[in-house]
Amino acid sequence: MAQKIIPTQREIVMRDDAFIVTKTDRTGKITYANPIFIEFSGFTESELLGKQHNIVRHPDMPRTIFNMLWNTVKAGEEFFGYVKNLSKDGSFYWVHATVTPSYADNNGDGSEIIGFFSVRRKPNKDKLTIIQDFYRDILTAEKRQDRSDAISAGTEVLNKTLQSSGKSYHEFILTL
Repeated sequence: MAQKIIPTQREIVMRDDAFIVTKTDRTGKITYANPIFIEFSGFTESELLGKQHNIVRHPDMPRTIFNMLWNTVKAGEEFFGYVKNLSKDGSFYWVHATVTPSYADNNGDGSEIIGFFSVRRKPNKDKLTIIQDFYRDILTAEKRQDRSDAISAGTEVLNKTLQSSGKSYHEFILTL
């Protein structure tokens, strides 16, 4: 059984020129991790390959955001968002993520999703302040409910914020 990672308050800030790249299968198991991901996650390549990508999920991240991410990419659409990741040593790092589906070329139609491709880069620090408050509100709503109702409660907060901004989630993220 894997040892539980205890989050710390130590932040690792991504370099301006660093890009984290990973590929997963349809279930979210890591099939490729570039050296930058290995560096920031603190895991070795062998510790990452074949593991669920949520190995780096920080407990400060709302389940609602990951639910939206998975629903978006499984529908064949691209997802943009900010993610707080957890390193093996308990430190954390923020990324601006782009996640896209990867397709098989079965029968030439390219319609079968076989996995996902994600590129993450250093987020804008000023935008992170807005995101941190936004995610904290969603997470607070999630924690007020039992696990089965948490995503619904978080989605309600998410939707209220988006409605008041007059934007879709992607517009909201891209225009911060």
